[in-house]
Amino acid sequence: MAGSVVCFGELLIRLSGPGHERLLQSPRLDVAIGGAEANVAVCLARFGNQARMASVVADNDLGQAAIAEIRKHGVDTKLVRQTKGRMGLYFLSQGAVSRPSAVLYDRADSAFANSAADLTNPADVLDGAEWLHVSGVTPAVGPQASKAALALVEAASQAGVKVSFDGNYRAQLWAAWSGDGPAILKQILSHATLAFINERDVELILGERFASREAALQRAFEVFPQLHWIAATTRTLASVTQQGLQGELVSRTQRFVSKEHELSGVVDRIGAGDAFAAGLLHGLLAGHEPQAALEFAVASAVIKHSIPGDFNLTNVQEVSDAMAGGGLDVRR
Repeated sequence: MAGSVVCFGELLIRLSGPGHERLLQSPRLDVAIGGAEANVAVCLARFGNQARMASVVADNDLGQAAIAEIRKHGVDTKLVRQTKGRMGLYFLSQGAVSRPSAVLYDRADSAFANSAADLTNPADVLDGAEWLHVSGVTPAVGPQASKAALALVEAASQAGVKVSFDGNYRAQLWAAWSGDGPAILKQILSHATLAFINERDVELILGERFASREAALQRAFEVFPQLHWIAATTRTLASVTQQGLQGELVSRTQRFVSKEHELSGVVDRIGAGDAFAAGLLHGLLAGHEPQAALEFAVASAVIKHSIPGDFNLTNVQEVSDAMAGGGLDVRR
């Protein structure tokens, strides 16, 4: 499966209040499948790439449903193992006006948290892969997940597989098991070719302070010699539903900035960062020039804001139309 992207992380069940209700404001919850790396895998597959998911799920109906959900979007699930245990959950309360969205995790002792290192063989996961994608969420889940993520990025580095790393610091998860997040993420970042991080991530991981994003990213290039690209977005917030989004892509010698998109009537921003990551990986896999790859990535993220759920249920044509400023009239 040459040229494929393998995404390693936990498949989650997302439970959210209907519309913009608070959790249990009314006695029902909407259910979706998600998870940072799964979001990337689904988006990549929908863009026509070979995307594999490596994970561990519960050996029950919920685990089967999670596998079926990503498989129906074209993701290869042969590396998703099943074992005794429970599925990780997260609860989402969608914000509105000046009330921000809020996430509550329930992932302790999940099948993935307890078995990721035992059931994830780096040689199997990386076989034929061009890229390995992992986020900072995965090692935050617990010691087993952290061990597995570190083993995979180290094996990828040794095998010549490029590593894509999304910072995604999750304080709630690290605190739950007293994990040393900055130290572990620094180890992972040392193997990355492409990093989705900003100045806050660099400050957290290195324990330093910087006067600007540019200074922080240049410092990251100094500390991590394997790093070729850093990508980041800048989000402006007038309200929960009125936002702006712009991206930048930086190498050791070049800087590319996307056009800024105005987002009016945001439906769901969860997964937008993963849509950005998938869009950029797609552009790199397709051999696009850096500016074009960046514009595609930002447009991918923009479209995700219009789609409920974790997954970016779009396609290359729709993203290309968004890049070109296509009309908003009904298409018949």
